[in-house]
Amino acid sequence: MKKIPNFKTEDQERDFWSDHDATDYFKIDQAKSVRFPNLKPSTETIALRLPVFLLEEIKLLAHKEDVPYQSLMKHMLFEKTKEQVRTR
Repeated sequence: MKKIPNFKTEDQERDFWSDHDATDYFKIDQAKSVRFPNLKPSTETIALRLPVFLLEEIKLLAHKEDVPYQSLMKHMLFEKTKEQVRTR
């Protein structure tokens, strides 16, 4: 196995792994599955145009549930997406 160099920055490490094969540095057959329960999913900011009446309804629902309306929208999209994926 080759020795992994020490990196001063994440960028250096990212550049290194972008053109090196991990199988030269790790015994893949000995790899173990790991979980990162506290790792938050990456998010991306988007612009979404909604009819005013729809946004107002969502804000009313969010107010009734005492949650931020954007959080409610994410939850609603997540649940509907899960439902659609299950029915495929």
